[in-house]
Formats: sequence, C-alpha cells, structure tokens
Amino acid sequence: MRVIVVGAGVAGLALARGLLNAGHEAEVYEEAPELRTAGGSVTLWPGSTGILEDLKADYTGVGRRLETLESWAADGRRLLTLDLTVAERRYGHPVVHVARHELVELLADGVPVTYGARVEHVVPERAEVRLADGRTVRGDVLVGADGRRSVVRAALWGDDRARLSPFVTWQGFTTMPTALTEERRAVMIAGGKGLCGLIPAGRGRLLWWFDVRSAPGRPFWADDPDVVDRLRERFGGWAEPVRGILDTLTDVDFFPHHRQPIPAVWGKGPTTLAGDSAHTMPPTMAQGANQALEDAWLLCRSIGDLRVYERARSKVARRPSRLAGTELTDMQRPIAGLLPDGPMSKMYAAMLRRYSNYLLTAP
Repeated sequence: MRVIVVGAGVAGLALARGLLNAGHEAEVYEEAPELRTAGGSVTLWPGSTGILEDLKADYTGVGRRLETLESWAADGRRLLTLDLTVAERRYGHPVVHVARHELVELLADGVPVTYGARVEHVVPERAEVRLADGRTVRGDVLVGADGRRSVVRAALWGDDRARLSPFVTWQGFTTMPTALTEERRAVMIAGGKGLCGLIPAGRGRLLWWFDVRSAPGRPFWADDPDVVDRLRERFGGWAEPVRGILDTLTDVDFFPHHRQPIPAVWGKGPTTLAGDSAHTMPPTMAQGANQALEDAWLLCRSIGDLRVYERARSKVARRPSRLAGTELTDMQRPIAGLLPDGPMSKMYAAMLRRYSNYLLTAP
C-alpha cells in the first residue's frame, strides 16, 4: 500500500519505518525545514523498547536504562521505591530514558522525509493532501501524525477539542554532576508547592522538570520574565540536588498541559490519526511518546482496517490519558510508610501492561 504520513515526529517516523520494513510504500511530509529535535527527554516503558526492537531501531547506544523510580518528600526522605526491573523481567524489555532528539534521529534513520512541506488542505475521503507549494499528494491511506495542532485532525474533527489543564511544566537538562547523573534511578519529589522530577538521560545529562499550577496571564506561564527567579524562590528550600540545579538555571523550556477526549473512532474512510493528533495528554504519566509508538506498531499491523486500529488503540490510550488528565501525580502529597515497595512495584508493572497494546498481546 502507498501510505501518506503527515508529520515527522515519533509517531510518524515510527509508522513509516514499520511500513517500509513490511514492504509498503511510505511517504512522510513534514512542515519543519529539518528533523524536529527540540524537546527534553522521554521515558520508554517495556512496551516501547519492545516496539523499537521490532522496528529494528537499536536503542542500546542511547539514553540510560532505569532500574528504580523513587518518590521523595521535599526534605529528601525516600518514601517509595518502585523496582522497574520487575516490569523488565516480566516483559523481557527494559525501561530506558532517552533524549527526544536521539529517539527521533534513531527512528528517522533510513526513512525518506520531505521537509518544508506544509499541508494546506486535506481531503480525508480520498487520502489526499494539498501542499503549500501547490502539489497534491494522494495515497491508499493518509495518516495525520502532525501533533496537537494537527491539520489532518482539523479536517476530520473540526475544532480542537483539547483543553488546558491547570498545570504547566518547566524543564531542561543539566550537565552539572549530581548523585543521580550516572545512576539508573529516577526521582520524583512532591510537595505542596509542586513537583520536581529528576531523571538521568545518559552522556552526563540529567533531565529536570518542575510542574506548577498556572494559566494564561498568571505567574509561571510562558511569557513570565521572572520564571527562573520564581522557580528558585518556590523550590529553593527543597533537598539536594534540587537547590544546586536551581542555581544553574538559565534557559528553561515551557510546556502547557492539555487534556483531550479520545473518541472510539478517529478517522474517516482511508484517513486516520496517530500520536498527539489523536490523544494529546498531560506528561504526568510519561506516556506521550509511548502511546505514539503504540499507535505506529498497531497501525502497521492494521493498515488494511483503520477502524479496527482506532477502536483497539482508543480503548487502551484512554487509560493513561484519563489518569494523566486528573494531574494526580502533580497533586500528590507525600504519605510515608503506607505503600510497601514490593507490592507497588508489581502493581506498576501490571499497570504498564494495561497501557500497551503491544504488551497486551504478549504471553
């Protein structure tokens, strides 16, 4: 089949790679002038690392394999440790944290992409798009993998159904040496002032992020000129390495949280969606890139019946989306001693299976 893919993000590149491996034709059209490598880093759960292996995308040289996920109080007390190797042993694939640019570069290797190709008009019933330069491109199937502001989704659904959540993320990398940088553990620190996350991303980098309440026109929003000072003031009393990281902040990246309802059917005729265009969700469950890879994996296997793909994926993608939409992680308050590490690690491994079509098909 000839498949037209709009968007060269994680979903679009993974889909094209899988289709090419299966003997289909895949053409990717990306509005940006080159590969979009901006962004922080992503945690890939066992379903996603298994999918990367299926896609023949060798991730062993990038990122950092994670063994534990720890919850701390703001004063540094460890409250809970999830053993991520429980999931690794159960499913046969590790948990890996990787810089987003390394992931998209890995997926893009060998995939033909036409850059600087902005889509102006979409005809879903004919799997057809018209580009800004006047060209018309048509395939047997059209997939909109063009993100939260998807042009293809707009042609299918009309108005954008995503709504802002009351939380935002400020994030970046630090190369300042910390006790976590070369470790295989992720840390989440929750308190009344917000949440701080710290995860090693390999090559001497540590991803940090702060989740805080905000909205347009309020402090901590995108155009806040004093955001670095505000972050230092709010989180400066927290345990190391938070204080040391705050001292190094210069440029920080802003990400508002969006919640989007996920219908059972995403497309029409020979046109469908993948990735954030279908299921934008807050980053609090670390599922955005994972759900994009899940879309690509299942769509490669269901390219002849798009509605089967949509129903199967919507059923599963709704689970992390709904939980992330509650912003439960950002609103948590530390409760020491009530959550035993062992049972919680097993429960977390079971939850990851419920979030993955790939793992649900595994023995």
